Amino acid sequence: MPGSVRASAPPPTTPGALAAYYGLEPLPREGGLFRRMWAGPERGDGRPEGSAIVMLLTAEPGDFSALHRLPSDEVWHFYLGDPLELLLLAPDGTSRSAVLGPHVLGGQHVQFTVPAGTWMGARVAADGAWSFFGCTMAPGFSDDGYEHGDAAELVARYPREAARIKELTRR
Repeated sequence: MPGSVRASAPPPTTPGALAAYYGLEPLPREGGLFRRMWAGPERGDGRPEGSAIVMLLTAEPGDFSALHRLPSDEVWHFYLGDPLELLLLAPDGTSRSAVLGPHVLGGQHVQFTVPAGTWMGARVAADGAWSFFGCTMAPGFSDDGYEHGDAAELVARYPREAARIKELTRR
């Protein structure tokens, strides 16, 4: 039809295409690829009022979000790909899992809040290939608030999760 615009099919969404489109870079210590998309104005303590990142993890060996904890709540948002499994180790010594993914009526979450002070780590769910998600914090992220998990210390505190802790820690 003259004068009409015909949309072509979009290219397939792949981890490489997402990394290139968003300009993702390796996330030091934690792992995965990320890009900070927003940071609010700086507060008096040097932290931004809020921050938001996008992140990509694959099922490749060694590609996971290492156990870490933060001084503020962190909201995780599922965007694309396969489900993402989170391991959560609470300050009171309990643990639990949560799955980010598209099947909300099947118990997965498109948005999940990890409380401040909770150890968190994540990996692409079994049989998955990749997961694209985001994290938002208020006040925002700063390097000095990041605490990297130590496998021996976490296993001593949460012995029932020893195998998963070892899978989600880096030296």
